[in-house]
Amino acid sequence: MDLQSVIDLANQVVKLKMFPLFDVAHSAITCLYIRDELDKSNAKFSRLHPFACWISCMISIFSGSLLTAFLLGEPLLSVFKTSDQLYVATAVWYMVFYAPFDVGYYIVSILPVKCVLAVMKEVYRCKKINDGVVHASRLYPQGYLPILIVGTLKGNGGNFMKVMERLCRGIWTPDVMETLRPSAPTKLSALAAAIFLVKEKTELISAPHHVVYFGIMVFLVYFKLSSLLLGIHDPLAPFENLGCTIFLGGIPDHLGVPDVPLKVGKGVVEKQQKKKGSPGDDLDQKPQAPSDGSGDASQSKSKAALKPPASPKPKETPKPKPAKNKKKD
Repeated sequence: MDLQSVIDLANQVVKLKMFPLFDVAHSAITCLYIRDELDKSNAKFSRLHPFACWISCMISIFSGSLLTAFLLGEPLLSVFKTSDQLYVATAVWYMVFYAPFDVGYYIVSILPVKCVLAVMKEVYRCKKINDGVVHASRLYPQGYLPILIVGTLKGNGGNFMKVMERLCRGIWTPDVMETLRPSAPTKLSALAAAIFLVKEKTELISAPHHVVYFGIMVFLVYFKLSSLLLGIHDPLAPFENLGCTIFLGGIPDHLGVPDVPLKVGKGVVEKQQKKKGSPGDDLDQKPQAPSDGSGDASQSKSKAALKPPASPKPKETPKPKPAKNKKKD
């Protein structure tokens, strides 16, 4: 395949229409993840609380648009201004959770079908990131950080809304905040948004836009397939570990260098002395004797010598004895 064929293919990929096939794939993968999570914790939740289950899935499916609308000051209900996407998402939700004999769930769970849907979802993710960067760059022409944030949230808003989505199901899990432990899709979405930002605002990338778009899409699809088939869930982890080791204090931690405060005040010294003891204590300590009988006896004697002498008890005065009657001669 020559270069011109690649450029033509990239141009065709950019013009792909996402609705309805790619929306179906996105909704199916999202509902599948929620169904698997419910099966591990509460398998009967969808039967007992269908409305809460539907709200949870809709929040997760439209999470990127909801978050960006909230941050950009747009009406949240504008996400549902076209009812077609809502109808498609609801139909997919029903097939995954309530299809007869769980046919929809089993079909989506088959590995080849799941791989195809995951590839389509990554194509959909690339489109969302690009749309988010373009939309934010119109509102904030010189604001690089808002553009980067909007592009990242458009690409992986589901993980950022996971706390809210679980809260709709009555589960409070603040430890799954994406800011605490960013997932691989969040990192890849941020990297893709940064590349689109550099292409949009600078001249560092001389390739056409559709070629850059196609390259990012292939990049996302490759890492998604490697996660499903090879178990490589975080391809950026080695680079993160290297960067943290070099720039975020990893080298002193490996060498065992203690953190010494630059300005040592009286309170800090007192706290350190309470924890470690006074500096002269280490000099006064003697090596411990071997743990035989003589050593134990000497240790007991030294402990007894260190104890303060007990105060003497007051002597009891003898009581006078009653005088005996002398016998008369």
